Amino acid sequence: MSAAVPAEASAAVLQPSEPVSDSAISVQGPDFEKKPSLQELLKSYERIGFQASSLGTAIDIVNRMRKWRLSDEPISADESEDPLSSEIRAQTRCDIFLGYTSNLISSGLREIILYLVKHKHVAAVVTTAGGIEEDFIKCLGKTYLADFHMDGADLRRRGMNRIGNLVVPNDNYCKFEDWLLPILDTMLAEQQATGEVWSPSSFIRRLGKEINNEESVYYWAYKNDIPVFCPALTDGSLGDMIYFHSFRNPGLIVDIVRDIRALNELSRKSKKAGMIILGGGVCKHQIANAMLIRNGADYSVYINTGQEFDGSDSGARPDEAVSWGKIRAGAESVKVFADATLVFPLLVAATFAQD
Repeated sequence: MSAAVPAEASAAVLQPSEPVSDSAISVQGPDFEKKPSLQELLKSYERIGFQASSLGTAIDIVNRMRKWRLSDEPISADESEDPLSSEIRAQTRCDIFLGYTSNLISSGLREIILYLVKHKHVAAVVTTAGGIEEDFIKCLGKTYLADFHMDGADLRRRGMNRIGNLVVPNDNYCKFEDWLLPILDTMLAEQQATGEVWSPSSFIRRLGKEINNEESVYYWAYKNDIPVFCPALTDGSLGDMIYFHSFRNPGLIVDIVRDIRALNELSRKSKKAGMIILGGGVCKHQIANAMLIRNGADYSVYINTGQEFDGSDSGARPDEAVSWGKIRAGAESVKVFADATLVFPLLVAATFAQD
């Protein structure tokens, strides 16, 4: 005769569920029997789960940024005294602030960033020194695929600089010096003649003009009058060149105060503002801090591999920025925990590239 199942074991294992909400979304992956298109495949990410669903949310948020127009909103109290015309309201879009770390310009994401700037999909860019110089250096010489495990001492002997599994010949930096130093001479002469000092953004704009190369992100930023902010302009080869130039022809002034005012004012005056930030560090926080001036971003997409256990801003999730007023309470936001080189091409394919 069989023994009865112990009641406490049955109760523990067979705990009844609460009713599932009618609005709940079931997990479901793509059906390759139907040979989905790229867009259908990306749409299916929303229901896969884990970081695939986060990417699906990011795609949806970016498309909302792109779709929004001021005409979607009722006329606000501070606009009522001098309301904009219906035509201008219909043309006023969400200002998208794009941030990225320097390694992404070293990678093939450079061409994707160039596409966004060339087609005026972003209102402003924030990056680091390497994110500026590596773009110009690529106009002068190529970066090559390599391996994460190459010996550093051997590479140093051969004059090869490793960025992850990429290498840049040191000759490229020598070419950069030959190109840049005469431009610095000219910029210093103009400063002395006019009394007008440079800011990081005007410095970058001038280099974008001088490179005169459609393969450059910052050429297109110059052509399309999209400001590029780089608070840490000297933290890289650009800093090395400015250092050398300060001995040979001293006096060049780069004023960071002008740029923090310009970036914060661009944020403050935005009718709607969105952040797309690839990576962490300076580029992430500089944009988020500018959003504080307007009481927070309306849309936010983070893509990085940082973790929050050490209290770093780089690893922080969007909700931490809400506590600071850098993302508005109730705003649409998501963090995708992933290498940007894996997921950003997919995000752009499902959003900006659909125009």
